[in-house]
Amino acid sequence: MWASALLCWVPMVSDGDSLKVRCEPGQGPRTLTLCVAQIDAPELRQAFGRQSRRALAALCQRQRARVEVLEQDVSGRSVARVQCQGVNVAQAQVRAGMAWVAPGYVRGDGGLQALERQARQRRVGLWAQPRPTPPWAYRHRRSR
Repeated sequence: MWASALLCWVPMVSDGDSLKVRCEPGQGPRTLTLCVAQIDAPELRQAFGRQSRRALAALCQRQRARVEVLEQDVSGRSVARVQCQGVNVAQAQVRAGMAWVAPGYVRGDGGLQALERQARQRRVGLWAQPRPTPPWAYRHRRSR
């Protein structure tokens, strides 16, 4: 599926869109801190932040992961497409209402925007709230 994919193991999930992976020897850096490409999950102290982390942990923690690093973000994390248990992590988090599609960062979205619309319509996860606060707005308010 992905030409330059790394085969890794996930020892830790930080939040709903971030995890640490240990990659097999000979396949690049030994340990990477990853941000899942194309999505933005609620911060841990935000509504649905802990549920989002738990959903990602249930899918990936202590599992094998297939990782395609796309770029580095401003924090030095690797931005990557990630599959755990054969499931596209970005799609799973958006479908379950555990993350937003990150505005401005979607490339060949694989139907992510359609999945977000469906989650909104079904009022699942964070969409059960009347007016959920996007994580980028939450971070902006907290930084002031």
